[in-house]
Amino acid sequence: MATLPANSILNELTRDADHVDCKVFEGPADLRLFVAGLFGRAPGWMSFLYKARGWLAKVLGLAHQTPAKLDYRPQDVPMQPGSVVGMWTVKAASEGELWAASIADSHLEAILVDVCEPAGNACRHYLVTIVHYRNMIGPLYFNLIRPFHHLVVWDMGRRAVKAGK
Repeated sequence: MATLPANSILNELTRDADHVDCKVFEGPADLRLFVAGLFGRAPGWMSFLYKARGWLAKVLGLAHQTPAKLDYRPQDVPMQPGSVVGMWTVKAASEGELWAASIADSHLEAILVDVCEPAGNACRHYLVTIVHYRNMIGPLYFNLIRPFHHLVVWDMGRRAVKAGK
């Protein structure tokens, strides 16, 4: 896991977290372009994993939403807390610096954060996942999907940073 950047909002969001991981991406995409890229079209293998997640959710008695096909332009990325992006609700945003959104369910809350820093002529994106368990199903569920979570977040970040090229 990469070292988390110093940021007061990130410190608040990670307080008492049950899981935190960070992946770092660097490229020409600024904050809005990177976030828009995170929610771009997913490859077929990712759609398959999400269908498998539906089966797991059913076995565990969890809700399962089908992700919407999103096609955000950078200027369309919501920056107001409470705004919705697909299944995600914006928790915090600071133009050019940070964007955080969450999905809350009965078993856990997952928060996705992009902290953007200048890196010469490029931008460095710290893509942080924060998980807070809400009941005993939370760790069971998350530990089952954890290997896929890392693969999905890595692929999302890789595609998002390419959006600026």
